[in-house]
Amino acid sequence: MVREQEIRPGELQVEMPEKPSAGLFYIGRIETPWTSRMDCPRQGRHDGPLCRIEIFEPWTAGLQDVALYGRLELLYWLDQSRRDLVLQSPKSDGTTRGVFSIRSPVRPNPIATSIVKLERIEGNILYARGLDCLNGTPLLDIKPDRTLFSPLAAAQKGDFDVGDISLPRP
Repeated sequence: MVREQEIRPGELQVEMPEKPSAGLFYIGRIETPWTSRMDCPRQGRHDGPLCRIEIFEPWTAGLQDVALYGRLELLYWLDQSRRDLVLQSPKSDGTTRGVFSIRSPVRPNPIATSIVKLERIEGNILYARGLDCLNGTPLLDIKPDRTLFSPLAAAQKGDFDVGDISLPRP
């Protein structure tokens, strides 16, 4: 497990740009039992602890009909994450990988997603299982789990081909 602010052999830290490119609105806040990255699970589990998701005004009207779905995809901002490592050694095994080829919370834009199991809704509060973030994490968006929907169009031959690119297997 990575320690706070640790840079492992082979990792590459970069200078961050002076000004961000976009603004985001936090629509809520997530309450979990974890206060340290060292204690936080690497992935949430649907039998994990019950977590509380508070939705702020003026976004609460957007919760209409969300109870129709048993699974939701939450997008949240990992506000305590580093943003300056582009090469990382996630397993501390001496290998280094690019940030866009791993699911590390250390990213230029630390946006995370979890598919959560919705347990109940009480007003502007959702209760769910399956999170893997620190207590107080800002919420960016909520969407029904995309696997609950049928594709609008059938897949066509070549839709998922990588063409002539030869990629090494991880």
